[in-house]
Amino acid sequence: MNDANEKTPFSPFKVALVQLNSSDNMDENISTAAKLIREGAAMGAGMVLLPENSSMMTFGRENILKNARTENDHPAIAAFGDLARELGVWLHGGTFAIKLGEADSAQPLVNRTIVFSPDGKIAQRYDKIHMFDVVLSENESYRESETFRPGTKSALLDLPWGNMGLTTCYDVRFPHLYRRLANAGADFFAVPAAFTETTGKAHWHVLLRARAIENGCFVFAPAQTGTHAGNRKTFGHSLVVDPWGQVLSDGGDGASVMVADIDVRSVAQARSKIPSLKNEQPFE
Repeated sequence: MNDANEKTPFSPFKVALVQLNSSDNMDENISTAAKLIREGAAMGAGMVLLPENSSMMTFGRENILKNARTENDHPAIAAFGDLARELGVWLHGGTFAIKLGEADSAQPLVNRTIVFSPDGKIAQRYDKIHMFDVVLSENESYRESETFRPGTKSALLDLPWGNMGLTTCYDVRFPHLYRRLANAGADFFAVPAAFTETTGKAHWHVLLRARAIENGCFVFAPAQTGTHAGNRKTFGHSLVVDPWGQVLSDGGDGASVMVADIDVRSVAQARSKIPSLKNEQPFE
């Protein structure tokens, strides 16, 4: 068992990012994720992060609604909480399609992040704010707002090593959210994602490095990879980026787990060199 609750603030630690090729079979997804979580913990990670849609990658409103669960009835949430307690790690469960109990609503679900503390309890929640409503081509379009209700609140999590701002996938294109989290004390940003292959090739690395550089924060971005139900393709390349914008680890293609060493002092060092948070000025 790891001693993830006994670290002193701003001490070095290891973080593990789990990259998944989730299907529309929830039991199989939970089993695969659990195996990789165990591998990350065995490599000494005090915190393990999963990608967006960690327990279910399906396509189309009808299929998403059919497979969604309430938070209290979700098998992945129960399984991941038990695993966090068994392994003694902080576990970012990625995101889950959560029913709100309003079957007649036009937006009956939220895309919810849940983070578990080493005692297996839920330490923080975050509902994805920005909905992926895009038309990439005649053959590829997405409209999350037809199914999911946007979140309305940012979320920060106090960890033994510093503070983590919680975001999800498409949020990364909205820098004001990250600035708000940085000004609230974030040292790390979590960006679990199921970035499309199309947009990932063009923008994934650039966007994540930009959010790290402009705020002097670490970025932890676990990702989905490969081909999923409905022939949906995701980009992979889970990334750990340091506050100077250097990529410390890149997950490449395929389901895997990677571990990176995090020196939290890098946050203060980057911000002392380029104090953009302090230098920011109001304008009209």
